Amino acid sequence: MSKLAINTSNIDVENVKVIPHRRKKKVSIKKIIAHIFLTIGAVTMLFPFVWMVSTSLKQLSEVFVFPPTLMGESLRFDNYLKISDRFPFMTYFLNSLKVTGIVVVSQLLTSSMAGYVFARLHFKFRDLIFGLYLATLMIPMQVTMIPNFVIMRFYGLVDTHAALILPGLVSAFGTFLMRQFFLTIPKSLEDAAKIDGCTPFGIYWRIFVPLTMPAMATLGIFVFMGTWNDFFSPLIYINTQSKMTLPLGLASMQGMYSTDWPVLMAGTVISVLPVIIVFLLAQDAFIKGVTLSGIKGE
Repeated sequence: MSKLAINTSNIDVENVKVIPHRRKKKVSIKKIIAHIFLTIGAVTMLFPFVWMVSTSLKQLSEVFVFPPTLMGESLRFDNYLKISDRFPFMTYFLNSLKVTGIVVVSQLLTSSMAGYVFARLHFKFRDLIFGLYLATLMIPMQVTMIPNFVIMRFYGLVDTHAALILPGLVSAFGTFLMRQFFLTIPKSLEDAAKIDGCTPFGIYWRIFVPLTMPAMATLGIFVFMGTWNDFFSPLIYINTQSKMTLPLGLASMQGMYSTDWPVLMAGTVISVLPVIIVFLLAQDAFIKGVTLSGIKGE
């Protein structure tokens, strides 16, 4: 047998590229099962929204057809044009925007200031006061509903937007969230600011607030969604149609004998859009805020 001789004298060893061996990734059965359950859960949560959009594009006679169909014979975009003709949608929208905007800004301010106080300032009974403040989270809203209504009626605030705004100016949950995030900021930054002559408020406003934007975005999304979708509070305090918010206004569209479901669903689709837009704009900061809230600085 003849042996083949390989001449390696002309080979440039330095320019030889070594192709790494690629290992095939093994897909475990647990991951497959997890993805299947997550997919089923995502479809289950998405289906009501899809059905709401499809109903808003149907005729009234096609809504209760059996067997049900996802789409009608034609797409009725004119249902969205009929919203303002059937009820004062823009008034409801502006009322919700007003109440939600004031509550969000107020809670971001009060929760961040309270969170800074409980996280960085040292005073007597600080932890005890914070524990009592957090204990209010365990009190159901149904317990405080009647006392709050009595207080609002005593001050003549029933059937006003102030009855919806005042209880939402502060939040124990928001204070807890901001405090946990303030604890992740290194103490060296605070010490350096003190050496430069910063007051406690100056440290909060110039150092801590810019660093806590992810937590601010997280809290802002929570507060926006909770206030925008709140139905129970306006139902208790608001009686005049011109002062109703969107959830209460949409519920008032349901008649005793008949309801124009396509137009109602069209209004509901529009009312959901601001929540989706806010979340999409702040989703990066939201994910960062949730991720960093459990990391403690030194």
